[in-house]
Amino acid sequence: MRRLRPAYPRPGRSDWRRWIPSWRQWLGACLYAFIGMTGFVTIAYAVTDIPDDLNSFARQQDNVYYWADGSTMARTGWVSRQEMPLDKVPPKVQGAVLAAENASFYSDPGVSPSGFLRAVKAALTGGETQGGSTITQQYVKNAYLNQDRTLSRKFTEVLLAVKLDNRNSKKQILQDYLNTSWFGRGTYGIQRASQAYYGKDVSQLNPSEGAFLASLLKGAGLYDPTLSKENHERAVERWSWILDRMVETGHLSQAERATYTTFPEPSDASLVGMPGAQTGYLVEMAKAYTIKAGHIKESDFDLGGYQIYTTFDQSRMAALTAAVQEAQKDFDAEKRPDTDKYAKIGAASVAPDGRLLAVYGGPDYLKQGFNQANATTIPVGSALTPIVYAAALEDGVERTRGKARTPVSPSSVYNGNDQVTVQTPEGPYWDRAGKVVKGRNDGGRNWGQVTLRQAVADSVNTPMLQLGLDVGLDRVESFAERAGLLRSSLGPRIPTFALGENSTPSAIRMAGAYQTFAAGGMHTDPYSVRSVTRAGAAVPLVAPKAARAVSARTAGAVTDALRDTVTAGSAKTVGKAHPGAAGKTGTTAANTAGWFVASTEQESTAVVVYRMALTDLVPLPLTGLGGDAPGTPGYARAVGVWGNYIKAVK
Repeated sequence: MRRLRPAYPRPGRSDWRRWIPSWRQWLGACLYAFIGMTGFVTIAYAVTDIPDDLNSFARQQDNVYYWADGSTMARTGWVSRQEMPLDKVPPKVQGAVLAAENASFYSDPGVSPSGFLRAVKAALTGGETQGGSTITQQYVKNAYLNQDRTLSRKFTEVLLAVKLDNRNSKKQILQDYLNTSWFGRGTYGIQRASQAYYGKDVSQLNPSEGAFLASLLKGAGLYDPTLSKENHERAVERWSWILDRMVETGHLSQAERATYTTFPEPSDASLVGMPGAQTGYLVEMAKAYTIKAGHIKESDFDLGGYQIYTTFDQSRMAALTAAVQEAQKDFDAEKRPDTDKYAKIGAASVAPDGRLLAVYGGPDYLKQGFNQANATTIPVGSALTPIVYAAALEDGVERTRGKARTPVSPSSVYNGNDQVTVQTPEGPYWDRAGKVVKGRNDGGRNWGQVTLRQAVADSVNTPMLQLGLDVGLDRVESFAERAGLLRSSLGPRIPTFALGENSTPSAIRMAGAYQTFAAGGMHTDPYSVRSVTRAGAAVPLVAPKAARAVSARTAGAVTDALRDTVTAGSAKTVGKAHPGAAGKTGTTAANTAGWFVASTEQESTAVVVYRMALTDLVPLPLTGLGGDAPGTPGYARAVGVWGNYIKAVK
């Protein structure tokens, strides 16, 4: 039997030549290597799946909040990114990106062989990162992989790019790329980049501005012209090259290119940052309203991508904040800890149609999340009496049990003296302690016989206390709810209910209730958001609707009495601040809160001054606050805040 000789080392050769493979051996080795490599790539392609989860920054977006005038108020979220449909990106801005990054995007298979080989060489030799990756590859790297420069990562990138190109449309890939790419200034995605550099939505960009943003894709740190002179020179050169390249790729005509000779300088200012100070309170209210009115899960909302257009008026916010801060200058907790410690002011302004215009929530949202304007822990006091008055004018009173109700009018007369016994149809009202309930006026003043109109205008308590029982506290409660006060904030139905001693509506709700009278008896619950969009599409909101709370005649009569409060009554110190204003001061028996709620043609505003430790939420007396002399009414400072505010915005 013939024994086969090994083919290698080569027989018949001597010396070193016997170790040199023949051409047939070389061909066989290459063939086996090709087959092995092809099999390896085929298997790798088959077992490589596109991940279900994107990188955290590629999935996360921020939410952007806007003032009523459309300017940016604040943004929230870990990543500054907002998705935008491709059809919202102008075609020539898309063309600028394609010209700069991947002109053959719509015809290539998702990868660039030459670019891959350059990247392999760079990874093996440790040289500089080479360009040439397609847009698909760049998106895969941004969305699914890390930025490591290794052969395994590059190989995975190529496989995923080919697979993604086969699965998704080119338009989808381009859209995803534009929405996840880094543009500097803390932004991901072309929408946020457009806002950061030019202060407008991407849909408003022209080709020249688009060419600049496209240049940032090469390295935002090198091409942001506001960072250095060298950056500016690089940015101008790259911008000009991209415009020329757009002509070559057919995305721009030569004639249009000739019109863009001046570099579109971006703004120095970046995006508005995380909310703090007063805007934090506004953002929190707008978020809560959006989630509720839009039927959005909080977890979905926190993923971001929402544009929330609020009702807040920037100039009114500034005026209200300044007015409150001016009043707070008198507070000195170190000098007067027994009278000034825990002093707080809450304020809110509501338009006749329910729009929240301004809110003072506290010193700084980042330091105190408790919203002093939205608190339901402070007794409203006699600021509630206009609602009692409205209920009486609307429904009349019951003086004899079981008999027809008796109509009343603004000129109906009641006893305005101090210490008047509260009467029911059966006789004096006895409390649970077995004592006859008597009304008390501020300062113990005896007013004699007064009309209901005067009782409201001059804040005479005893007639209003009796009026509440005559109307029926259940009816008063019903009117309070129709005017927008929450049932949960209304106290028990005992005589002092008519004086608001145990009711704790927020300043926002009180401003909304008085807005009812200013709007001719129509009430709209206060709301903080006009509209919401996401990815360029409107998010449906269940907006509050106006409903009739009282007749126009009753609303007019209440407003008439409240005008007297401002011109000649308890708030006459601000009578000239806004001619025609109608308002009501509010005090409590224990002097724990001072209110002033007033309306003009444009808005209803509630201001409350109180003292309360946030550890126990127990109201403390205002006596001596800010060094005030004994006997100074608790509402005096609230009246002053309103006066300064309304003079600044009228």
